[in-house]
Amino acid sequence: MIDSVAGAVSSISAEAAVVLVGGVGLRVLCTPRVLAGLRVGEPVQLATSLVVREDSLTLYGFASARERAAFEVLQSANGVGPRLAQAVLGVLTPEELARAVAGGDLAALVRVPGVGRKLASRMVLDLADRLDPGIARSAGAGASSASLAGWRDQVHAGLTSLGWSDREAAAAVEAVTPLAAPPAAGTDGDDQPTDGPDVASLLRAALSTLRRA
Repeated sequence: MIDSVAGAVSSISAEAAVVLVGGVGLRVLCTPRVLAGLRVGEPVQLATSLVVREDSLTLYGFASARERAAFEVLQSANGVGPRLAQAVLGVLTPEELARAVAGGDLAALVRVPGVGRKLASRMVLDLADRLDPGIARSAGAGASSASLAGWRDQVHAGLTSLGWSDREAAAAVEAVTPLAAPPAAGTDGDDQPTDGPDVASLLRAALSTLRRA
């Protein structure tokens, strides 16, 4: 694995930069945010992820190891490949992504070109327990109580986007409502304050009730 590249920027295009490393020009695909910070002729160091396919070797570059980690975790979601994972990080920072997943914020995820409500719901389900715990904790701390208070609407929307009817979604929401209650006096059971229901967990629980029915 190529963990990082460091060298002078040789050229910059709409989607990639060429970095000179030991006399070899490496083409590194980057988000517009990363490319905007590069200058031809200036030194740069990028965290990288090498994606190997039968017919290609593609190097993706990131401003930080945390961003690269988010890129790699994103690809564990069903339907998300490296190109789409990079597109997500072109719109959302790792912290914003963690906040959207933790809060079941489909509206934030569908801002990414190529992500519809069905895929956004799948991402919430698949990524809930896979994000960097440090990112997830800091992101969760910033989630708004107003967003968390609307967990019913978020779970309902997630279920209907996955193909369930309004009636089925409403019944599943009612079935998991007891799980949304805080453990006791607003703590998580370890005397830690909570910000509200875990929407991703509730969505998974609602799906389980529908699949058993």
